[in-house]
Amino acid sequence: MTEQRQDISNQHAPALRRLFTEHPNSLGMSWAQHGAGAVKIGCQLIGAGLAALVHAAVPGWFSETAGRRVTETYHYIQKIRAGSSSPENWSDYDI
Repeated sequence: MTEQRQDISNQHAPALRRLFTEHPNSLGMSWAQHGAGAVKIGCQLIGAGLAALVHAAVPGWFSETAGRRVTETYHYIQKIRAGSSSPENWSDYDI
């Protein structure tokens, strides 16, 4: 029974490895590097979204915050892309 479970888990290992590492590796990053960058970008965009929602209710507040943050996030992604070991594999929307 233990051998059967081990055979099943060994069959799924390559698929799981691809699921977690194929995309980051194609960008020249480790899983951890990609995860840290994605969390940073996600938090920046959540902040931009919250600023836009507040701005919708009170137009005098955060009038440039969301747009500025999105632009900064774009430039951050381009900087990471340029420093990547394989920038040619990056599309315009990869993070």
